[in-house]
Amino acid sequence: MPQLAEILKSTGTEAGILELEITESMVMRDPDQAVKLMRNLRAMGVHLTIDDFGTGYSSLGYLKLFPINNLKVDRSFVRDLPHSEDDVAITRAVIAMAHSLEMNVIAEGVELREQLDVLRKEGCDEFQGYLCRPPLAEEDLIRFIRDGGTRGTLS
Repeated sequence: MPQLAEILKSTGTEAGILELEITESMVMRDPDQAVKLMRNLRAMGVHLTIDDFGTGYSSLGYLKLFPINNLKVDRSFVRDLPHSEDDVAITRAVIAMAHSLEMNVIAEGVELREQLDVLRKEGCDEFQGYLCRPPLAEEDLIRFIRDGGTRGTLS
């Protein structure tokens, strides 16, 4: 933690523009320690995202303790939207749960307009995937960031 604070200070970067993604499996290795670390990061102003949510590792009891800003719906639940009623139900439940915990929801792996339509209908906040933008080469990524590029929003 002191190292991150020093890096932010030496670069003049505000903690509030830094977003760290933490995989669900990483957090669940030592949930109690992860909660402490995440609380310290949030106290600094860093934004936190749980990635790969729903892939089988987390306990919902811990999720309410994690001081996170964003929850990413894993692409394995998005892939078969809208054709899999089970995936629609799971996605709907994850979005509702995250919103009730005051978290922003980001869907990963959105490739088709049909998937986006379901996510929009269910209240998902943002999305990532080929439908928004394919992977970029380094120079294109730098240009994209300089131009203010972001994830796709659904509002």
